[in-house]
Amino acid sequence: MATIPTQARSKQLRACLLCSIIQHPMDFRKNGCPNCEELMQMKGSPDRISVCTTTYFDGIIAVIDAEASWVARWQRTSKYVRGMYAVRVKGRIPEDVEAELESRGIKYRPRDQSDQD
Repeated sequence: MATIPTQARSKQLRACLLCSIIQHPMDFRKNGCPNCEELMQMKGSPDRISVCTTTYFDGIIAVIDAEASWVARWQRTSKYVRGMYAVRVKGRIPEDVEAELESRGIKYRPRDQSDQD
């Protein structure tokens, strides 16, 4: 389960470019991304956090029971941990991460809603 960000730190929040979870940069640094750390490798790396997350996102969704939530299914977050997620995230994942996804047979869909089904 991801840490729920507090109101006081809201201006510093960042969203993961791959899964759109919203956390404080220190949480990404301490624990990495709770959904996609294997690919993003942000834990302990401020440089990686700056290229794999963004402060440019719209809307926030609180996901409590991801598998039962129609919103989580619509946002493609139903297999992720509970937490706060951005509705739309501006930016793209780094090329090395996109290449790794492709090598695993996973199609990358940007979270800016430009590639909707």
